[in-house]
Amino acid sequence: MTDPVLDHALARQPQLIADLKTLVACPSVGADPAMAQGMEDARRLIEKRIDAMVFLKPQRLTPADGSGQPALYAERMDAPGKPTVLVYAHYDVQPSDPLDKWDTPPFDPVERDGRLFGRGISDDKGPMMIALDTLAAFVAVEGALPINVKLLIEGEEETGSPSLPGILEAHRDLLQADAVLSADGARWRPDLAALNVGSRGNAGFEMRVQTAAQDLHSGRYGGIVANPLHVMSRLVASLHDADGHIAAPGFYDGVREPTQDERAEIAAIPYDVDTSFADIAAHPVGEAGYSTLERLWMRPTVDVNGMWGGYTGAGSKTVIPNEAFAKVTMRLVPGQDPQHAKDAVMVHLRAQLPEHATLEFYGDRGQGGAYAVPPDHPLLGAAVAALEHCNGSTPLKVRIGASLPLTEIVERVLGLDTVMFSFALSDENFHAPNEFFRLSSITDGLAAWVQILREIARIDPEDFAPYRRG
Repeated sequence: MTDPVLDHALARQPQLIADLKTLVACPSVGADPAMAQGMEDARRLIEKRIDAMVFLKPQRLTPADGSGQPALYAERMDAPGKPTVLVYAHYDVQPSDPLDKWDTPPFDPVERDGRLFGRGISDDKGPMMIALDTLAAFVAVEGALPINVKLLIEGEEETGSPSLPGILEAHRDLLQADAVLSADGARWRPDLAALNVGSRGNAGFEMRVQTAAQDLHSGRYGGIVANPLHVMSRLVASLHDADGHIAAPGFYDGVREPTQDERAEIAAIPYDVDTSFADIAAHPVGEAGYSTLERLWMRPTVDVNGMWGGYTGAGSKTVIPNEAFAKVTMRLVPGQDPQHAKDAVMVHLRAQLPEHATLEFYGDRGQGGAYAVPPDHPLLGAAVAALEHCNGSTPLKVRIGASLPLTEIVERVLGLDTVMFSFALSDENFHAPNEFFRLSSITDGLAAWVQILREIARIDPEDFAPYRRG
C-alpha cells in the first residue's frame, strides 16, 4: 500500500535537489564575518521555502539584546489534540579551508557517482531540506500536517550555538513543545539501521604564548631567549600521559565509567576496527583500557585543532618568533560540567608554563554539555517504529562522538528532550574537504520523515508529560 504523501515527496526529488544546490551555493559560514552576505542569502532562501509551505508567524529570533546570528521560526498548528514538535535544523556551515584539498569548489555544488558535493550539503542543508520537503508534501496532499510543528532553524550551530540559550529564554512561550525532532545529528553507517541516542558535549578556547616583545634574529638571540613554539609544543604535549589519559587534574570530575551492560551492548555492535581505520589511512589510538567505540562515545577528549607561529612562508627566515598560538577543544560526556572541564585544562596549562613565558587564554567559542535521550521516551519510540517500518528491522541504538549543542541547551532551558533524525552519514566528510551527501539518502530520508510524523500523530500528548521539565 503506497502513501500518497510519500509518493508526492518522491516525485518532487528533482526539485528538492535543485533547491539544495541553490542553498549550498550560499557560503553561509557563520564563523567568518566576511561571509555575512552568504548567511543572509541562505536565510532568505529558507524563508522563501517556508513561506511557500504556508507556515505561519514567520520571524527571525535573537536573544533579548538582538545579538548573534538569527534563528528562523515559523509554525503550523494544524492538529488540535495532537503532539507539538519543535523541528530543528541549522543553516550555517563550517569554513571550507583548506581549499586546495577540494576536488571542486566548495560552494559550487556538483553531482557525480550518486553523490552531491559541496560545503554544508551533509551538515546540515541536505537533511534540513528533507525535513522541509516532507512537511511541504503533507500540506500539498492532505492540506494540513498530522501533528503541530514549530520550526527552529539556527545560524550558529557550527560555532557552538552561543546565542541559542538567549534565543530560547527570550522566546520561551513561542517555543513551547512536547519534544524536539532534529534534522541534524547524522546516521552512523550506510550499511546499518541505527538511531543516535546521545552526543558528547564540547568546550574550547584559544591560547597565546609570548616570550619576547618582538621577533628576534636567531643568530643574535638563539640559545639565550626562549622560543614560544617550543614552549607551546611542551604545553600541548603535557595534556595527555603516555597511556592517553588526560593529565589535567579535575578534568574527569563527574565522568561515569561505562557499566558492564553498556560495554556489552557496545561490543555487540558490528564494527570492524581495521576496515574503519584503513578507510581513512589511520591507526587506532587513544585512552588505554577502552575499546574504540567506548572512546568515541563514552569518554571525553582534549584536542589541539591548530597550532601556529613564526615564519611559514617560502624559503628560510632565521628568526625566533616572539609568540605562538593554539586552538584547543574538548568533547565531553554526561556528568561533566563544561566550564569546570575547561577550567581544569587551563589551570593545568598554567601550571606547566615556564617562568620565562606568559600565557593568555581567549576566543571563547561557546560550550555545551553532553546529552542522552531517555530510553523510553515516546518520541524515541516513534523514531524506532518509523525506521522499523522503512527498513524491516529494529535499528541499533548508538551514540555519536560529535556534539549537537541544541540537545543539552534545549533540555536545560526548555526542559525538552531531542531525538536526532538526520539522514546525513558520518563518512560524508562534513567539516572536511569534499563534503558530500548521498542521493539515496534523500529517498530514505523522505520515507522515514513521512513515517515518523504519522507515528507521532498516534501518541497521546499526555505521554510526553513525564519528560517535560520546563
